[in-house]
Amino acid sequence: MNNKNKILIFDTTLRDGEQVPGCKLNTEEKVELALDLEHLGVDIIEAGFPISSPGDFLSVTEISKNITNATVCALSRAVEKDIQVAGEALKFAKRPRIHTGIGTSDLHIKSKFNSNRENILERAVQCVKWASKYTNDIEFYAEDAGRTNNDYLARVIEAVINAGATTVNIPDTTGYCLPYQYGEKISYLINNVPNIDRAVISCHCHNDLGLATANSIAGIISGARQIECTINGLGERAGNTSLEEVVMIIKQHNDLNFYTGIDTKQLNPISRKVSDIMRMPVQPNKAIVGSNAFSHSSGIHQDGFLKDALTYEIINPLEVGADDSKIVLTARSGRSALAHRFKKLGYEFNRNDVDVLYDWFLKVADSKKEVEDADLSKLAITYQQKNYATT
Repeated sequence: MNNKNKILIFDTTLRDGEQVPGCKLNTEEKVELALDLEHLGVDIIEAGFPISSPGDFLSVTEISKNITNATVCALSRAVEKDIQVAGEALKFAKRPRIHTGIGTSDLHIKSKFNSNRENILERAVQCVKWASKYTNDIEFYAEDAGRTNNDYLARVIEAVINAGATTVNIPDTTGYCLPYQYGEKISYLINNVPNIDRAVISCHCHNDLGLATANSIAGIISGARQIECTINGLGERAGNTSLEEVVMIIKQHNDLNFYTGIDTKQLNPISRKVSDIMRMPVQPNKAIVGSNAFSHSSGIHQDGFLKDALTYEIINPLEVGADDSKIVLTARSGRSALAHRFKKLGYEFNRNDVDVLYDWFLKVADSKKEVEDADLSKLAITYQQKNYATT
């Protein structure tokens, strides 16, 4: 496919994902996960925020030494010392990137910086120039771009590209935008920034209103070509865009004509590993990697699924490295699901047998949340013994 259709995957699990309370990683754990992310096919790994602590500086340095193919990125504020430390941490990286920037919304400009638009514009240009001393791969973030005036945002983006920025990050920092609003913001920049063809537009969306994935997809449809995301959607507050979700949306929707370099069969294994190392359980109903993502308990769904999996599954679980689909037996399950599970356990029953067993099954199902194989075996043996005794 055309390289213009490739969506770059920028993973920030080790930086934004680690900002979740209780998810602190040590250097050894970060290096191990960075190698896994590279093997997964991630294009850019945001390794950390070097000036934030000696431990983070060490982690970025060690990741830089160990990563071969992916770009290694370090975060900084629009402060010369931040950028200098980021450059030092990246000195062993084969493909180093400095990610620097500043808030651009009027709320941030006035409340956070006690400044004005012109001063912030000057600082934005200056931080890119500082970063250019250490690398020619510079990403600029316009923090709170989601709530930034479009005319002013376009001015800032044009200026930082002229200063040397090669990627421009348009964060919906507070997860405020609706998908059409975020898409329109990206379109506005494409149509109103004269030098936009000299930079990659990146989406960095937060999930405060549950719209991070939808906004990121709206962004690439409108012309962005990089998505910033995390494994399991980890991140500040309600989290970031989920890597596994955007990757599978792109893969499933061929009509979008996009692709990524991600090996999707590794999605569930790396999800489980990140969950274990960061001590952050994945919610059972999480898309793609949740324990219930490929489970069926409704009788209507089970019957349809058993006739043709495509009736209720748009993704083959093996395609994302998950276990086989599961038929979960509850009081909502039907006869076809019961017969299917009996057969898997090695019991062959005809329709009349199943009708009788189904009534027995419902009594068990009403007494517990899920009927297990041991319960079914007990029912089957009891039924066979009863039939044998009457013949």
